[in-house]
Amino acid sequence: MKQYKKAEEQFFKFLSGFATYSLIVLLAFIILIIFIKGFNALTLDMVIKTPQGGYYYGGEGGVLNAIVGSLYIAFGSTLLAMLVGIPAALYINVHLVSHKKTQNIVRYIIDALWGIPSIVYGAFGFTLMLYMGMTASLLAGIITLALLVAPIVIRTFDEVLSKIPLGMHEAVLAMGSTKTELAFKVMLRQGFPGMVTAILLAFGRAIGDAASVLFTAGYTDLIPRALDEPAATLPLAIFFQLGSPIPEVRERAYAAAAILTIIVLIISLTARGISKRYSKTIIK
Repeated sequence: MKQYKKAEEQFFKFLSGFATYSLIVLLAFIILIIFIKGFNALTLDMVIKTPQGGYYYGGEGGVLNAIVGSLYIAFGSTLLAMLVGIPAALYINVHLVSHKKTQNIVRYIIDALWGIPSIVYGAFGFTLMLYMGMTASLLAGIITLALLVAPIVIRTFDEVLSKIPLGMHEAVLAMGSTKTELAFKVMLRQGFPGMVTAILLAFGRAIGDAASVLFTAGYTDLIPRALDEPAATLPLAIFFQLGSPIPEVRERAYAAAAILTIIVLIISLTARGISKRYSKTIIK
């Protein structure tokens, strides 16, 4: 019996390890393929130049317009989602903590919003854009993507805040603090690493999504200088270039994918560094 349990433990240990390392290998393989296929086109011009005449037919230029457009939309939508999502998560875990049924209903609704496909948000954003008399623009893309990533911010931050012991709530309130002070002076500080993770997930989803900005942000070879101007994004640039019959243009699509991967990696490492630095002040 003892040998059977030991064998069973070793089997599940191997299975778990195999699954874990398989994911790591798969991720490395995907990144390697992207960089190999786009290596020849991954030049300085790709990063510092906008598309020139005939770019999508093998002409000169780069994807600076898409890089800047993606960063504008991703940062703008993530900031907008933070302004809504962080107070919402705090409200769920401070003011609704004694109303479990309402708390669960709110979480269920947010989970449902998280699961809606991005193309549905794109269709809603397009309808909202027409209703408000807007054209495809940077602002329309930011608003649509903010709606898409707000549930990610709320539920990710909510999961972290829900792990904070109720005893801390009671101790803070017993000292005469208000619920607002509990939320912003205690809960926010304790959940800071989780907030960084939520922001990172939202940013990664925002910068990599194509469907929701296809009809709302538009596309242009120029860098937007105002909120009412159309904006290009890297996912759409990759999509358009991969559909080209010209091998050189398809190589540029993989180079653009490599640039997008590098941006997400830089943001991820920066966020992790900030989270690690400030987690030292958190009460364990």
